[in-house]
Formats: sequence, structure tokens, C-alpha cells
Amino acid sequence: MTRIATFLAIFALFTQVSTAAAATLTATVSLSSQTMTVTHRGRVIGRWPVSTARRGKVTPTGAWTAKWLSRHHKSSRYNNAPMPYSIFYNGNYAVHGTYQTKRLGRPASAGCVRLSPAHAAKLFSLARSEGLKNTRIVVRH
Repeated sequence: MTRIATFLAIFALFTQVSTAAAATLTATVSLSSQTMTVTHRGRVIGRWPVSTARRGKVTPTGAWTAKWLSRHHKSSRYNNAPMPYSIFYNGNYAVHGTYQTKRLGRPASAGCVRLSPAHAAKLFSLARSEGLKNTRIVVRH
């Protein structure tokens, strides 16, 4: 094997390992059950109730890498509504805490994924420590 072929083989192996290891924190949201399952380093650490989009609104499905964090965010679209521990993943869509905890477990948001403040704080802390590039948000039907 030539030096170039050896280098390319090692590079390809390294790239595969890096990609597989990239998502050390995954928050998987089920729209049908209004729950989030959080996996950290391959271990499920929580299954929490959420609220996603109410009738007439949309929570998009798909998979994203977290884009940015905002600890004390206020909505610029919805009358400065508090969005504590926000993890933005797709444009204006975020996973964040809500003080309307009685509505968790059923659709109630304008499209974001709402969690209890305690669960949002835990997820936010993990996302910050693992890094945005290692944090995945997955939304499924």
C-alpha cells in the first residue's frame, strides 16, 4: 500500500469514528406521544413530557444539530414570552422550558418543544458541556 493510500484509509476510518461519536447527546421528541427521550453517551437518562405545536401550528420533523443556546431567552415573536434554557436547532425553533407545566403532555406551543424548567435546565447543561456539535435534536411523528 502506498503512503497516500494508507493516509486515505486512516483518514476515512478517523472520519467514520468522528461522525459516529459526534452526537453524544440526543433529544428525541415524539409528536404522537408528546414525550422526549434523552440519550447521553448511549444511555437513556430521561423520558419527559413535552408540548409541541397546537392545532394550526407546526413543529417540523427531522434531525438537527443544536445551533445556539440562550439561558434567559424571551420570544421576539410572542410578546416576550419567557423561553428559559433554550436550545435552538432549526431557525426560530427551540427546545426550551415553560412555566405552563400543566399543559405538558399535550400540544400547546406555537411550534417549539416545551419542557418543564427543571428538565430544560438539565438538557441545557448537558448541551453546554457536550458542545453544540455533539447535541442532536430529533423530532418524529
